Amino acid sequence: MSTPTGDIGLIGLAVMGQNLILNMNDKGFTVVAYNRTTSKVDDFLANEAKGTNVQGAHSIQELCAKLKRPRKIILLVKAGPAVDSFIQQLEPYLEKGDIVIDGGNSHYPDSIRRTQELEAKGLLFVGSGVSGGEEGARHGP
Repeated sequence: MSTPTGDIGLIGLAVMGQNLILNMNDKGFTVVAYNRTTSKVDDFLANEAKGTNVQGAHSIQELCAKLKRPRKIILLVKAGPAVDSFIQQLEPYLEKGDIVIDGGNSHYPDSIRRTQELEAKGLLFVGSGVSGGEEGARHGP
């Protein structure tokens, strides 16, 4: 496999995820986009992200393989079981020092639990909900 070039990965291509990816691209970051419905990745790359440096991934394994170490992955998925599910899917492909960021609206006890579970495996977890709406995600700092 080729040398990883992605600075950060983002899982979840609803409007907030798409806008945050485009914002990070505008700031010079190479973002790798993933969505469980892979056709959304293809549509995003062919339309909103056309002509950018955004890369797509059709699997969690591909997403992780495209990221420079330490990997940094933002989850923008529905709070609750979906966050835990994606963390479980990511874990086999992560290495000590990699960072998982939950950008959703998780309840703080869940974030504390996830931090403890991942730190025990040498991984870092940040529970940091993204606010500012669609415009903030696209044009914010």
